[in-house]
Amino acid sequence: MMKLEIARGVFLIAALGVASLAAAAWHEPGPVMLGNASQVEYCPLPRKISAATQQVTPDKDLLLFMFSLSQSLAGHK
Repeated sequence: MMKLEIARGVFLIAALGVASLAAAAWHEPGPVMLGNASQVEYCPLPRKISAATQQVTPDKDLLLFMFSLSQSLAGHK
């Protein structure tokens, strides 16, 4: 049978080993300079956007549905 002091020591060594492996595997990237590229290279939009974009109007039924979802029944008795 293993003594309690030996079991505690083995557990402590195992816990320290796991903690040191976790600390070694931890990688948090720091701030990095992107460089001197032009704005076009970092633009997430397509380069050619057509001028005829369709205007979207909100649906009144959807707005009513959203309003009804925002109402709470907790205050009503």
